[in-house]
Amino acid sequence: MKPILLASLFVPAVCTGCSLGQGEGDVKSDALFARDCWYDAYDLQPDFFAAVPYSPSYRDDLDVQVPYRDTVNIRVQRGTDMQEVSDGMTVLVQDVKRVRKDLLGQPLAVTLPAGVLPPGATLPPPPPDGSAPPEPTPAIHMALYLQRSCHNQNAVLYAVDGTITFHSLFSGDPNEDEASDKFTNAEFSVEMGDPRDAPVGALASEIPDDRRSLVTGFFRFYFERGQPGQPFP
Repeated sequence: MKPILLASLFVPAVCTGCSLGQGEGDVKSDALFARDCWYDAYDLQPDFFAAVPYSPSYRDDLDVQVPYRDTVNIRVQRGTDMQEVSDGMTVLVQDVKRVRKDLLGQPLAVTLPAGVLPPGATLPPPPPDGSAPPEPTPAIHMALYLQRSCHNQNAVLYAVDGTITFHSLFSGDPNEDEASDKFTNAEFSVEMGDPRDAPVGALASEIPDDRRSLVTGFFRFYFERGQPGQPFP
């Protein structure tokens, strides 16, 4: 099976329990590069902040905690339209409970998901025993989608290096009633690029420096349970 470069990474099929609350944040670059579309300063000016939890392990009575099943997908976007016609950023945080318990206030590495590959690349083989070794830090992935600014080019830039620091993180419980556990506050500085710009045969993260963009910013908002966002323009 040939790998497919995901154009809308981190988008769950069903947005159950999305937060539709207001927030504040910045997503900026002094020189953003998106092939055949953009090479200039960029300011997302987001006004829509959402969190999609998939975290059965927020329950303390569960004996086994599975990091990839303890996940919050954060969406920071300009406007409330569907992603396919909007500019925005997604942040996928795995092992939410561990981040909240031990890693608040610490810079955490942002990496590419294993399944994001340049065209023609082959998927890495699975571990012999079928289970991946534990990560030293929780997996966090970020993507900047430019589906409004670069709609015809289908431009999505992925974070290949950099860090994000959470000062507070939503618990992942869609029924959370503690205000402090609904709050997410983070700042980041990451290098982003299009894996299609990596040399043939190279890893997706080996994007040339002149095709990478430094993107910085922050976001703060409270999770607010509500109906899913409008599924059409």
